Amino acid sequence: MKRIRSATVLVFVLTVALHTANQDGYGKETRPNILFIMSDDHGYQALGCYGSKVNKTPNLDRIAKGGMRFDRCFVTNSICGPCRAVILTGKYSHLNGFTRNGNTFDGGQQTVSKLLQAAGYQTAVVGKWHLRSDPTGFDYWHILQGQGPYYNPPMKTPEGIVRHTGYTTDIITDLALDWLKNKRNAEKPFYLVYQHKAPHRNWQPGPKYLTKYDGETIAEPATLFDDYEGRGTPAKTQQMTIERHLNPNDLKLVPPKLTPEQRELWDAAYEPKNKAFLESQLEGKDLVRWKYQRYVKDYLRCIDSVDANVGRVLDYLDESGLSENTVVFYTSDQGWYLGEHGWFDKRWMYEESFRTPLMVRWPGVTEPGSVTTDMAMNLDFAETFLEIAGQPIPPDMQGKSLIPVLQQKTPSTWRDSVYYHYYEYPGAHSVRRHLGVRTDRYKLIHFYNLDEWELYDLKKDPNEMKSVYSDPAHADVLKMMKVRLTKIRKKYKDDGPIVDLQADRARNVRTKMVRQFGYADEKPKVLILDGKSPAVREPSSNEVDPSVRPFTVGGWLRSADPNGVLLAQGGESLGYSLYLKKGVPTLALRSDGQGGQLAAPAAIETEDWTHVAASLDADGGATIYVNGESVATKKLFLITGRPSDGLSLGADSGSLVGDYADSFPLRAEVADVRIYWGKTNNRLWRIWLRSKEKLPQ
Repeated sequence: MKRIRSATVLVFVLTVALHTANQDGYGKETRPNILFIMSDDHGYQALGCYGSKVNKTPNLDRIAKGGMRFDRCFVTNSICGPCRAVILTGKYSHLNGFTRNGNTFDGGQQTVSKLLQAAGYQTAVVGKWHLRSDPTGFDYWHILQGQGPYYNPPMKTPEGIVRHTGYTTDIITDLALDWLKNKRNAEKPFYLVYQHKAPHRNWQPGPKYLTKYDGETIAEPATLFDDYEGRGTPAKTQQMTIERHLNPNDLKLVPPKLTPEQRELWDAAYEPKNKAFLESQLEGKDLVRWKYQRYVKDYLRCIDSVDANVGRVLDYLDESGLSENTVVFYTSDQGWYLGEHGWFDKRWMYEESFRTPLMVRWPGVTEPGSVTTDMAMNLDFAETFLEIAGQPIPPDMQGKSLIPVLQQKTPSTWRDSVYYHYYEYPGAHSVRRHLGVRTDRYKLIHFYNLDEWELYDLKKDPNEMKSVYSDPAHADVLKMMKVRLTKIRKKYKDDGPIVDLQADRARNVRTKMVRQFGYADEKPKVLILDGKSPAVREPSSNEVDPSVRPFTVGGWLRSADPNGVLLAQGGESLGYSLYLKKGVPTLALRSDGQGGQLAAPAAIETEDWTHVAASLDADGGATIYVNGESVATKKLFLITGRPSDGLSLGADSGSLVGDYADSFPLRAEVADVRIYWGKTNNRLWRIWLRSKEKLPQ
C-alpha cells in the first residue's frame, strides 16, 4: 500500500512539473491573476444583484454585471473558520481537521495557496484569517488577530504585530491596494486573498455610515415572527433570536473602545437614538421590531463600507489595466439571517445560512450579466483556482472546478445534490449538530444527537416552515432522500459512526484545580487589588483552556466597594468573566461573538470576607454561588474554543467579556481564587470554604 501511495504522489508531482513547464496556452506572463474577495456573514439577501429589498450594493453588483451570478452556491459547514479551511484545502471539515471555530488549522497540509505558489504565482492574504495558526503558502500576509475589532486593529505579520488606527474595512483595503501597487512582482501572476471582517457581529459601522438609514424603515422578512411550530426541538431551543438574544453591545447601548475622535462621532450618532429608546415604552412585537431595525441598519451600514472598499479595488484594476487579465471572485464565508425566522447568525442547513453569494467576473470567459442555477459549493473554489492557473487538481480534493459552469458548458454529469455537516454543539447559539442532503427540490436534515429528522419540499415550502418528515404522502420521497444521504456521505468519506465527541468530552472532564491565586505556604495569602490594573495576568495557553468543558471559578473577597472584575479569561469572541456590579455577582460568557450572562438576584454584603463563585456544567447550565450556596441558575452555553485573550485577576485585560465599558478593575482584598475544570461537587466546596478559617479577621 505504501508503494502505491508513493507512486501516486510521484505521478502527481511530475504532472505538476509538466503543467508548470507547458501551460497549454497559459504562459507565465499571461496566466490570469486571481483576486478572491470574501466578506464575513454577508447574506445574499443583502446584495443588490440578488434582488435585495433592504439595500443597494453598486460596486459588488459590478462583479455580477461583468460576469456570472451563482444562485445556488452552498457551504459545507456554515461557520467562519471551517469555511475558510474548506476553501484552502478543497476538502470537507472531517478531512481537513477544522470542524468548528476554536480549532487550529494544520498549515502543514496541502493547500491551494501552496500549490499556486509552487506553480509560480505570487500569493498574498490580507484581512481576516481566523484559523489560529499562521498562514502557509503565502508570500505576503497581514492578518487580523482572531476575529479582530472593527476599529483600530492590531494585525499580525511575519515580522510581528502592527497596530493600525482607523476603520478596519478601510485598513484592510489600504493594505490590499498597497500590495497590488507596491509590493508584488509585476512579472508574476498573482493570487490575492482579500478578506473582510465585516459585516460580522457586532456590526460597528464605519464613520461615513453611522447615520445612514436614519429615518428609514427597513423591510421586515415575512418570517420575522416564526413560532417554530412546523419544526422540532432544534429550532425551538436555539439561542439566536432577535427578540431574546441580541445584547446591549449588539444594540449599541454600550459604546465600543474607540479613540477620542472616533468616540465623538459615535456618540453624536448613537446617543440621541439611545435616549429616545430608553425613554420609550416598547414591548412585545414592537420591541422586536425596534431591535430588528437597530440590528439590520448597523449590519447594512457595515456592508456599505465593504461595497465602497471593493469599489476602490475594482477601480484600481481598471485604472492599472489589470482588469482584463484578472479573475475576480466575491463570496461570503456562509449565508446569514436578516431576521428570517426571527434570527440572526448562521449555522443551520436551512437555506439562508446554507446558501452563500458567489459572483465571478472573468473577462473573455464569463458572459457579462449571466446567471446560473447549477449547484456550486465553497468546496469547489480551490479546484477552480488551480484550473484557472493551468494546474492539475490533486485527486484527494473533493470539489469540482467551476470553469465549465463559468463557460456555460456545464456537463450532464454535474452534481444534482449537495452535502452538509455542522459540528459546533455544545457551542454558541445552541444550534444542534446536524448533517443532511439537498437536491433541486428536497432537503433532508438529521439532528443526530437528538435523532430528530426534518424533510422539506422546497418547491411548496421555500421558507422551510413545516417539516413533512412524518407525512405519509412523502414516504417515497423520504426513502429516496435517506438513500441519497447514505450515498453522499460515503462519497465524501464522512460515513463513519456519528458521535458527539465534544459533548462527550464536556461530560467526562475530570474535576481538578488548574489555577490558584492568593494562596501560599498552605494558607490563604491576601492580594490587594488596587482598582487600577490586574494583579495577575497570564497569556492564553493550552494549559488553561476553558473550551467545551464545565468549570468553576471564584474566591474570597472583602471590599467596601464591590464593583469590578474578579476573574476574566478571553474576550468578546470567546471567554468568561466573573464580576460584581454594585455588589451583584455576575457570570458573563462569550462564544463566537455571542454573549450571555447570569446575575445574582441581589447585591451581597462584602465588608466581611465573602466567597463568590460561578460554575458552568457540561450542558451549559450556569450557577452563581455565595458562600457555597446557589443563589441563581440559568441555561447558557459552553465556550467553543480556546480564547486568544489571556487570563487576568482583578480586571478584564483583554477585549471585554462582560457588560462593562472598560477593563472594570476591582478594588478589594482577595484570597484563594481558584479555577476548577470538571463537575462541581460538595467535597470541592468543603475544602474551599474552610480556607476562611485562616483568613485575617
